[in-house]
Amino acid sequence: METAGLDSSIDTRIARRLKELRGERGWSLDDLAARSGVSRATLSRLENAEVSPTATVLGKLCAAYGLTLSRLMLMVEDDFAPLVRRDAQTVWTDTTTGFTRRIVSPPADALAAEGLECGIEPGARIAYDAPPRPGLEHHMLLLEGELRVTVDGHTHDLRPGDCLRYQLFGPSEFLTPSHTGARYVLFMVRT
Repeated sequence: METAGLDSSIDTRIARRLKELRGERGWSLDDLAARSGVSRATLSRLENAEVSPTATVLGKLCAAYGLTLSRLMLMVEDDFAPLVRRDAQTVWTDTTTGFTRRIVSPPADALAAEGLECGIEPGARIAYDAPPRPGLEHHMLLLEGELRVTVDGHTHDLRPGDCLRYQLFGPSEFLTPSHTGARYVLFMVRT
């Protein structure tokens, strides 16, 4: 987690929304810590916008709340429009891992799918203990680089043009080799 004080309005809005989500459920920080596996101290610092969350921590929180990360990001946005121009698409970066996530097709209640353009720097590892929602359908198209994806204990080495399709029920991990990063498009479909 980045601790140099938050200067990004998206990070501040994420912090506020995380606090609202916990409040809506009537959970204490201890309750959320037990459900997510994130320490109470870290949760407090996140909700008070003292630190910037990592992809792994947001993944754990989204799993506890039963949300996709994209849906959380939609919740911190002010509006939803059917046409989303590139310069208006929400971009979030985990500076710890170099993971960048652009929401190209935001989630909406009337639609079952959402689309992301993601990038991971060379030599990065991103791991999620649990899916945000069991059975979430993923379609991942690798555009550039190399990416090793482990889903529910099965490992897949992806090269440009490869498409990995799966339903997520357990842990997942994304690894890039030290010599290249990866850029991919991910479509998630609610089941």
